[in-house]
Amino acid sequence: MARADKATAVAELKSEFAGSSAAVLTEYRGLTVAQLKQLRVSLGGHAKFAVAKNTLAKIAANNAGISVLDDLLSGPTAIAFVKGDVVEAAKSLREFAKANPLLIIKGGVVDGKAMNPAEISKLADLESREVLLAKLAGAMKAKQSQAAATFAALPTQMARLAEALRAKREEAGE
Repeated sequence: MARADKATAVAELKSEFAGSSAAVLTEYRGLTVAQLKQLRVSLGGHAKFAVAKNTLAKIAANNAGISVLDDLLSGPTAIAFVKGDVVEAAKSLREFAKANPLLIIKGGVVDGKAMNPAEISKLADLESREVLLAKLAGAMKAKQSQAAATFAALPTQMARLAEALRAKREEAGE
């Protein structure tokens, strides 16, 4: 590879690292081109899956301010640059790895924090962002409904108390 080509490749990788919310490193040894294409399709718009030379990826990651990946960059490496939902990308990678055991998740980085394969698997166990937001909205609405019921019950209880007091006075006055 010529020096200019390497510089261009490093610049592209650096922009991918800098523009991504997460990067997941995988080993793809033994996968066919068709299987890699299938993986790219399964990732959809959540991530871009690219094969990278380890030396160039190290330089690009370090230039982008990510130094936690140096130990993971050995052997044949492909990187999933996650631009969308990290959870959905982790789910797609895990499902593909289950169906194709030759894909090995080495680890990665999410928002500057190093992640091992087990932590990435835990990410995949989370529900999607939309589901979590819906659950949060439902919980907030339930609390508001409970508060409204409590506030509505106070005047009703006061009216019953006043009626009971009036009835007791009538009994005492007779």
